[in-house]
Amino acid sequence: MYSSAYVWAKVLNYLEQQLTSTVVATWFDDAEILELTDTRMSVLSPSEFRRETIQRRWIPYIKDAMQVLFDMDVDVVLLGEEDRKALTEKTEHPDFIVNNPQFTFKSFVVGASNRFAHGAALAVANKPADAYNPLFIYGESGLGKTHLLYAIAAEIHAQHPEFNIVYIRGDQFTNEMIAALREGRNMEFRTKYRNADLFLVDDIHFIAGKDSTQEEFFNTFNALYENHKQIVLTSDQPPSAMLKLEDRLKTRFEWGLIADIQPPDYETRMAIIKNKAVALGVDIGDDVCSYIAENITNNIRQIEGTVKKITAYRDLDNMPLDVANVSRAIKDMYKDGASSLPTPSLIISEVSRYFSIEEHILRGSLRNKGTAEARQIAMYLIRNLTQCSLPDIGKEFGRDHATVIHSIRKVENLVNDPASGMKNTLRDITANINNRL
Repeated sequence: MYSSAYVWAKVLNYLEQQLTSTVVATWFDDAEILELTDTRMSVLSPSEFRRETIQRRWIPYIKDAMQVLFDMDVDVVLLGEEDRKALTEKTEHPDFIVNNPQFTFKSFVVGASNRFAHGAALAVANKPADAYNPLFIYGESGLGKTHLLYAIAAEIHAQHPEFNIVYIRGDQFTNEMIAALREGRNMEFRTKYRNADLFLVDDIHFIAGKDSTQEEFFNTFNALYENHKQIVLTSDQPPSAMLKLEDRLKTRFEWGLIADIQPPDYETRMAIIKNKAVALGVDIGDDVCSYIAENITNNIRQIEGTVKKITAYRDLDNMPLDVANVSRAIKDMYKDGASSLPTPSLIISEVSRYFSIEEHILRGSLRNKGTAEARQIAMYLIRNLTQCSLPDIGKEFGRDHATVIHSIRKVENLVNDPASGMKNTLRDITANINNRL
């Protein structure tokens, strides 16, 4: 599954398109996802007045966003601050992880792009804390990292039902730690994670740049490793590419085995489509399978969503599943070059998030070194990732085109200097931008 932070960002972007940015800012600016499963989304909204209004007016829009963006039919539950503690105290050994037939080794389609990661995961499941510890799996969103994480949990649970299996996402770890500090539950928080026999962390990259979180995770990692407990981590990039991750954590993440997952090749995509079709009880001809495999190439989640969508068309509209009909049904699921371009606002938002600078400051006149460099990077990325002209870029920041040219050249000079680390910074921010398209 995607991280909660990523899902919520996509949902808010969708709501802005359906409603307005003013509506979203008014009612959702302090909201966040506390828990997300295949069937339920728990959303924190601290204000009782806002919760009542969201419940009355905006729940259908949130549900529609989840259906359109992630092909998920979820119940949306609104929670207040008083509910947060009760939710975070729930065990992280959910039945959803260890008893979900959708995410097992048997249901994982193995191909050239993921064979190494699959083999490593299977070895860990059969010999926890013996084969590879930690196991670090990385790759872009939707390629099967979480599937392997859950498959490891399910297999180990089947072989060792007495094991304490703890699953957490990187952003959740941070949120729980903050809540524990605020409420004086530090020891309880530490005990929860350091007593795990199998510690699964999805999207570990979210702790990078958060000093207190990294300190706590470092100590948790050491405690588990020294007690010979299995640790499995996933991320969208390898440890060496996480510039804001502390060196001592990078070193520990590299102690075991690092396995990457690449986008599936044509043959693997064909196998995934056929497997999903069988699971849904739908007969798809080879020509239709081939058409889907040639056009839906981004990730496995999108491929599976495509099969679900054409199955729905067949069931609801009695649509024959031929290439012509399928082409019309899924045309909105793949993008042409122009439609997949990020907006300047999206780029500015991601640069702001990466450097922990508020957007209005990035767009403003503050000229300290860190802010100035972040602003120059934003200008450079807008120039390279969009079709905006130099004057258009200048308007985003209240600058003239000469200032924009100067900023772009400064970044280009840093890109050509290996010691600056600029190339890695641009790569990380660009990956974050692409994940939100």
